[in-house]
Amino acid sequence: NFIKIWHPLEKGKKMPVEFKTVTETEKELRLDRWFKRHFPDIPHGLLEKLLRKKDIRINNTKATTNTRLMPGDIIRIPPIKIQQKVLSPKTLAKADISLMQEILLYKNEDILVLNKPAGLAVQGGSKTTHHIDGMLEALKFDYDEKPHLVHRLDKETSGVLVVARTAQSAAYYSRLFKTKEIHKTYWALVAGLPYPEKGKIEAPLLQKRTGKYSDTRTIDSDGLPAVSMYAVQDHLVDKISWLQMSPVTGRTHQLRIHAANILKTPILGDDRYGKKNELSKELPAKMFLHARAISIPLNNKKRLVIEAPLPKHFKQAFQRFGFSEKNVKSLFLGELT
Repeated sequence: NFIKIWHPLEKGKKMPVEFKTVTETEKELRLDRWFKRHFPDIPHGLLEKLLRKKDIRINNTKATTNTRLMPGDIIRIPPIKIQQKVLSPKTLAKADISLMQEILLYKNEDILVLNKPAGLAVQGGSKTTHHIDGMLEALKFDYDEKPHLVHRLDKETSGVLVVARTAQSAAYYSRLFKTKEIHKTYWALVAGLPYPEKGKIEAPLLQKRTGKYSDTRTIDSDGLPAVSMYAVQDHLVDKISWLQMSPVTGRTHQLRIHAANILKTPILGDDRYGKKNELSKELPAKMFLHARAISIPLNNKKRLVIEAPLPKHFKQAFQRFGFSEKNVKSLFLGELT
């Protein structure tokens, strides 16, 4: 068994530049996912470097990792040298296989829906080796290919996560997320009581490096549009509130920032955008944001609605503050349905 280690070709070495054409089944696929499919051994960091240097281009123009592809697009791939070294085959631990099967909420021929635990990353990074994407092999069932991610949740957020079972399904459901045809509902416990108790937030987000975090977002008029709906479901005087929130757009950390900076009621356990709260000291050291439900359009014009049961730390908090799941009249906020 071998692992391929990729890096740009050294100067003076001549190899032809490759050009690949995007197919119909790859419509709306992100560029980084296209590379993962065609060149799975190229590290994400190297891909970003080649894009920054414009060595990789789409239709001879600059691209980024999240550029969406269209059939007929021409992707320029620069010469890359391969070194190989022996590597023992990677197998999933029995505990990881059991975990993935335990968190499976729903399965059909196109998608799988998981109930992601809080604290488990969706994808890997420079310091993250244990993540959902790395364990999806456990959910191949009778299919030959590994399932594909089609959206993300923050590491500390629990709840509904959809993965596609085939590359073709991944392109289709990625498009549904992009066109906002898939509706999502989150539950959050926040410090304080928002005023008004329900409404719509429109506050653009801009990525900035602040302190130790390189991927922190801030409210900024130069940022990307970010829209969220919210409604208070219950509250303990003005000390703590249970919110139902629905992101109309899908910006990174959107609900967390809108709760903290616009509503002035940060999510409990959110150390990045909030601060330590007296009530949170009585609770487990986790963030109280849960992707509660998702509504997905089916071919017969009906909708598939999947709910993710509350994790243990949420149940403990509900019991501590006297909240009840039965108080929710509708899973989705009106404007989104």
